[in-house]
Amino acid sequence: MSSSTKILDPAFQGAGQRSGTEIWRIENFQPVLLSKSDHGKFYSGDSYIILQTSSGKGGSYLYDIHYWIGKDTSQDEAGTAAVKTVELDAALGGRAVQHREVQGYESDKFLSYFKPCIIPLEGGIASGFHKPEEEKFQNRLYVCRGKRVVRVKQVPFVRSSLNHDDVFILDTENKIYQFNGANSNVQERAKSLEVIQHLKEKYHEGKCDVAIIDDGKLVAESDSGEFWVLFGGFAPIGKKPAGEDDVALEKSPPKLYSINDGQLKLEEGSLSKSMLENNKCYILDCGAEVYVWVGRVTQIEERKAACRAAEELIINENRSKATQIIQIIQGYETHSFKSKFESWPLGASTGNSGAEEGRGKVAAMLKQQGVDVKGGTKNAPVSEDIPPLLEGGGKVEVWRINGSAKTPLPKEEIGKFYGGDCYIVLYTYHSGDKKEEYFLACWIGKESIQDDQLMAARLANTMWTSMKARPVQGRIFQGKEPPQFIALFQPMVVLKGGMSTGYKKSVAEKTGDETDPSDSIALIRVSGTSVHNNKAVQVDAVAASLNSYDCFLLQSGTSLFLWQGNSSTFEQHHWATKIAEFLKPGVVLKHAKEGTESSAFWSALGGKQGFSSKRVAPDIARDPHLYAFSLNKEKIEVTEVFNFSQDDLLTEDMLILDTHAEVFVWIGHSVESKEKQKAFEIGQKYVELAVCLEGLASDVPLYKVTEGNEPCFFTAYFSWDATKAAVHGNSFEKKLALLFGNIFHISESTDKSNSTNQGGPTQRASALAALSSAFNPSAKSNITNTKPIRTTKGGSQRAAAVAALSSVLTAEQKKSESEGSFSPFSQSSLPDSSAVDSLKIETATSEAGDTGESESENNGRDEESNPDSNIEEHGDESTYSYERLKAKSRKPVTGIDYKRREAYLSDEEFRSVFGMTKQAFYQQPKWKQDMQKRKVDLF
Repeated sequence: MSSSTKILDPAFQGAGQRSGTEIWRIENFQPVLLSKSDHGKFYSGDSYIILQTSSGKGGSYLYDIHYWIGKDTSQDEAGTAAVKTVELDAALGGRAVQHREVQGYESDKFLSYFKPCIIPLEGGIASGFHKPEEEKFQNRLYVCRGKRVVRVKQVPFVRSSLNHDDVFILDTENKIYQFNGANSNVQERAKSLEVIQHLKEKYHEGKCDVAIIDDGKLVAESDSGEFWVLFGGFAPIGKKPAGEDDVALEKSPPKLYSINDGQLKLEEGSLSKSMLENNKCYILDCGAEVYVWVGRVTQIEERKAACRAAEELIINENRSKATQIIQIIQGYETHSFKSKFESWPLGASTGNSGAEEGRGKVAAMLKQQGVDVKGGTKNAPVSEDIPPLLEGGGKVEVWRINGSAKTPLPKEEIGKFYGGDCYIVLYTYHSGDKKEEYFLACWIGKESIQDDQLMAARLANTMWTSMKARPVQGRIFQGKEPPQFIALFQPMVVLKGGMSTGYKKSVAEKTGDETDPSDSIALIRVSGTSVHNNKAVQVDAVAASLNSYDCFLLQSGTSLFLWQGNSSTFEQHHWATKIAEFLKPGVVLKHAKEGTESSAFWSALGGKQGFSSKRVAPDIARDPHLYAFSLNKEKIEVTEVFNFSQDDLLTEDMLILDTHAEVFVWIGHSVESKEKQKAFEIGQKYVELAVCLEGLASDVPLYKVTEGNEPCFFTAYFSWDATKAAVHGNSFEKKLALLFGNIFHISESTDKSNSTNQGGPTQRASALAALSSAFNPSAKSNITNTKPIRTTKGGSQRAAAVAALSSVLTAEQKKSESEGSFSPFSQSSLPDSSAVDSLKIETATSEAGDTGESESENNGRDEESNPDSNIEEHGDESTYSYERLKAKSRKPVTGIDYKRREAYLSDEEFRSVFGMTKQAFYQQPKWKQDMQKRKVDLF
């Protein structure tokens, strides 16, 4: 960045030096850092700056900066937040992606930092507002929208706020109600339950009841009656009024504008990366999103002007408040930004410079602290994290594709793969106490013919279907074998040539003869050091193929040499010996160390030549990403699920998990069968997209995984809870059971026919239920194990219920009369007026004299029926030894949180086990923590 001066506000000193979230509030036009305890509290009268720091590849950091504008904040304060955001980015080296967030229209990425939701509070500091004093609890009504991140908005506590299309939460002092509109989305219902849990823990100390009210359904009559009484009685609810919240933002064809002296100029022609000059700023207008792209060598003032130009574009065109403004620096473009261009050639600079820059910064920082960073010593053991592998001891079956059939390999040949062939591998195993599990994969040789590749896919899919979609099905290309695949074979050897008739025919056509193309001299490289990478590969039999870091087997006639590079390890020598015995049982090896080779050795390789002494650099690990997707005219469009967790795997969806080393298509139980069959097709479309935009390898392993059959190498990227995976039902039913236990009567609340029951008979039935509840307060609820209803006194509840019934019946009568047609709710079907009057008289009498049971008796019963079932959390005051905390301990500790075994280690033993402090451990992504815990048996 060529800015002449870097303006660093003192409040930003030390920002972005560790993973996590940092928040500043604008006070008197200056940023003030908030304490962690205030994170998630946003006042509508204020503006905030939020920095999210995450670990990038190669040790560098990735930054996202958001500035949040409250609905009651002043224009000057909002402007200060925008300007300070640019300054914070400059302090971080000008690499951050910047986002504008307007209250009520926040981006999914922003909301993902504060799961399950944020509930903005009234008031503020900088705008002259004051925090509301702690007052007596007031009933609040919220509307909840969103499948994966929830947008919660407080609405007036009146019946007219309800509608049939949304999910509402009514928070009262002693009970929280969820009202599911008849047309509401089942996934929104599920996410709203998380909001209820959040409210229960934060505002009720975890000690209030929960009730579910289904629009048009009588799931729990007593709760339904109680709910409507809180609104003054039951009455039909209206249709959802149209509002800005519900207007879907249209994605328009992208238009690119260059910015010159604050003026916008439309760039003509198809969009390509070459149009973006590094000394200019641009606006990419996509309708729903407006991107501000800034060149690397632009000045801070130019960047601020570009941000203001984007704001003016939205204001001048009267765009929705939900329009997103995202600012991106050259070289750090996001996936979504690059996908808007027809041409975006991949460059090596972006991917590697960040890693090198990160390493350079770390080295410089350590040097300042007096630590000298030196390279590793020669022959130092390489510390490898063992990835999650399938349980051992299972059964491996392998078939070679030959024409339209698959031929089983004899046991002694399992582990040999020829590059001219395709294979199907089935591994059957048991994982713990689970049922039989399966791993099914197609292995595709680099030289195999297309007919064999298609037949392998077809036959494997037939097997997958016949096994009721239980296996994890994978497509694996030669050279990209993942660890869990390699570990199935002891050892695995990839040879040149092919055995299938199709391959031999193809070779004959090319060479003009039918002879075996393989040579009598063969050179095999052995580079693996453990069970998950012990693959040996045949290479060209020339001296240039050798490498000092590997071992090689050289077959020459009846002789077999084992050549050991000077930098190779003992483990490699061991694997090479094992592979030699596998290929030539009983063979006598001739050992040849680098520098001591015989003339016969060099003669077999065509003469002595120079060879490499450099280690092959391993791929840099990258953070995984989860995507939802849609198909638009056969083109895939993806939407990232940020800060994902197991809860984002919704049973109604198909999702894509991209770890960069592997790609998974996850299929929920409730996905239609026809859609399930398209999983590989969808996965391939995603791979093609990611190859262009993210540099993903086109031959990356691709899997389809069905819900309930997730393998360990998939669940390792989540904080996986097996109890969640064991619960059945739709998203709402699962969440209900997990959060509140099986205490609710799960009805057909998500039945599609429910969407038509918006009034008339069902609402009349609800009114009658409310009346029944009012006159029978002891009636049992369909929600068990909850406290008795706490409402107003019996008489007033009865009066409200009578009024509700009267209102409904009168409305039905008037509607029938105005339509001039017969209705089942015509005058003849209504109770006569004397009956209603008698109800009113009875109610009035009851209010005057019948008080029911005494208040003290009722309170006593409340206390008896509300046992405290909360489990106290570990307060970190107790520590236990590593041997007792291990999952396979002979003397396990009881009464602890088994998902957090590592937290009970002493600081000293934690460092000994994990090689780092607790603070450093918990700053890592969750999936990395889980992988390390698996490695030391603390998962």
